[in-house]
Amino acid sequence: MKKQIFLLILAFLCFSRSAKAQKFGYVDLEYITSKMPEYQTAQAEIEKLTSRWIKEISDKNLEIEKLEKAYRAEEVLLTEDMKQQRLKAISEKEKEAKDMQNKVFGINGELIKKKQDIIKPILDEISKALEKVVRQKRLDFVFDKSSDGLTMVYTNPVHDYTDYVMEELGISPEQIKDKEKEKAESESPNNTDQKSKNKKSN
Repeated sequence: MKKQIFLLILAFLCFSRSAKAQKFGYVDLEYITSKMPEYQTAQAEIEKLTSRWIKEISDKNLEIEKLEKAYRAEEVLLTEDMKQQRLKAISEKEKEAKDMQNKVFGINGELIKKKQDIIKPILDEISKALEKVVRQKRLDFVFDKSSDGLTMVYTNPVHDYTDYVMEELGISPEQIKDKEKEKAESESPNNTDQKSKNKKSN
């Protein structure tokens, strides 16, 4: 749906009379990064870390398999208490492996954070170079041809009509900001502690 809206807007811009005065351009970010030694070094570092974490998780899973295999082989010889202890140990190891997997590869996990730390300075460097070229060539829109759907990587703020469309729909940007502020305040730690105290006092 988003892609269809994007293509519709792009077609409108390309064929409207006002678009004649606008300058479009594109870059190939995939090609650019492939020619940057620092980007290749960063990618190699990320791959090395990923391989290390995968091995650590794999080792934990192998340990769990060994414990389970040993338990099945000795189950008939174990007392009920010994069985419960073995099963508890296996369960704890499974939880440990799962927690590590989520910590490393989950949403906002260590891998994502590491990528941001390593790649962000390089992307910032590309962004500065792009802004310089945009000013020199007086471009209004720049797309990345290496991404699906021609992702827009730069747009002149003068062509941002979001607030006008929202106004036509009866949506006030100020109201949205107020709601976001209220939500942030309601979710703040101090406010949460106060609510807890109020509940206890009641």
